Amino acid sequence: MADPELQLVARRIRSFPDFPIPGVLFRDISPVLKDPTSFRASISLLANHLKKAHGGRIDYIAGLDSRGFLFGPSLAQELGLGCILIRKRGKLPGPTVCTSYALEYGKAELEIQRDALEPGQKVVVVDDLLATGGTMCAACELLGQLQAEVLECVSLVELTSLKGREKLGAVPFFSLLQYE
Repeated sequence: MADPELQLVARRIRSFPDFPIPGVLFRDISPVLKDPTSFRASISLLANHLKKAHGGRIDYIAGLDSRGFLFGPSLAQELGLGCILIRKRGKLPGPTVCTSYALEYGKAELEIQRDALEPGQKVVVVDDLLATGGTMCAACELLGQLQAEVLECVSLVELTSLKGREKLGAVPFFSLLQYE
């Protein structure tokens, strides 16, 4: 990890053992958000990756409820793009498209406004962390229902041992930091 900006971001990630349940090592991004220099670095690093990978082909950034909302708008602004929201069910007005997905302890639902995108528009999905991949996979499914093209999914942190990247199938995935 030679990049000083990446080192700055990595130093701000805290670990909390046994949270929220025994056996889980929680990776806390709060210190990144608290420190404007490390938050700016995280946005810059993600934006630089997307510029290299996709140039000017991205139409929108899609932020996932809820911590993806912290990164989505800033990343979109950095790239000169708009940001669309993918929310938990029941949080968006107007006609929506919905999908459900499995969690370790049950089921959850995500939705997007039906008019958020036009068919063929190119989207990058952003969240704070990729764990099992269920939420990101559901977001890609929703975008597919709107006939959008998901160019890539990105996150600040990836928990590699949970193999969430595999759930995304052919959709490219990028994370700034990886932990077991």
